Amino acid sequence: MPQTTETDRRSETTPSALPQAYAHCAALVRQHDHDRYITCLYAPESQRPALFALYAFSHEIARVRGLVSEPLPGEVRLQWWRDLLEGEASGDGQAHPVAAALLDAVARYRLPIAPLTGLIEARVFDLYDDPMPSLRDLEGYAGETSSALIRLASIILANGRDPGGAAAAGYAGVAYALTGLMRAFPWHAAEGQVYLPADILGRNGVTRDDIVRGRGGPGVMYSLKELREIARAHLKKLRDLRGTVPSAVMPAFLPSALVEPYLKRMERGGYDPYRTIITLPAWQRQWLIWRAARTAR
Repeated sequence: MPQTTETDRRSETTPSALPQAYAHCAALVRQHDHDRYITCLYAPESQRPALFALYAFSHEIARVRGLVSEPLPGEVRLQWWRDLLEGEASGDGQAHPVAAALLDAVARYRLPIAPLTGLIEARVFDLYDDPMPSLRDLEGYAGETSSALIRLASIILANGRDPGGAAAAGYAGVAYALTGLMRAFPWHAAEGQVYLPADILGRNGVTRDDIVRGRGGPGVMYSLKELREIARAHLKKLRDLRGTVPSAVMPAFLPSALVEPYLKRMERGGYDPYRTIITLPAWQRQWLIWRAARTAR
């Protein structure tokens, strides 16, 4: 008798309500991660549900801190997702629409588990108020979260095969993540979270306590300027590697088209990192992504 593999077990537990689970993921991404939602519309229709499931999973992990009042319950929630992906979760994971859709996408596209659990592990940092130790640690965090999503989305777009372009995915993810963290600076500072690396802050005479108390002064501005240039350096490396990215997987890379416009918004007069909300009108984001998709084709 042939052995039952982990992928087979996941397929066997696919619920009859799977279309509703995927629809739930699409609605979640549309509401909470609209940039990536737009990029999914440039993927083949058959692959969009799996992309929505992947991005909805990322959203579920990212929002854990906001659901708990202290780190330990957050760690328990993250462990449940780890156990789910490793086939050890107690209870019925299929009852959770994002979990059901994700497990189906993992089985359908043979997604590797290690990057998914690595993303969960990286997000443990979010539960605590520890400062980000160094730029290297920050880039590692971005790689385990944002770059991993691009890589996994690329596998979906390649129908379960390795499409190449891993280095490009790394640079794209770090550039997008650094920009996102700078955009989220007002909320993170108010919650006591500091993602600006301690080595950059130290060079500019700023401490974590300065930031969370809203008194960083020019040192915060200089630190953010330095981080913007680091994001741009990753973006340049991505451009140099465009030729290594197959056109079929370009929808996974489209969020990077928004990096430079977001960075430029931070350089306008009157920018206050504690109060200025860095965003773009919906029509402009859609146009920028459309232009990037057209160029890729």
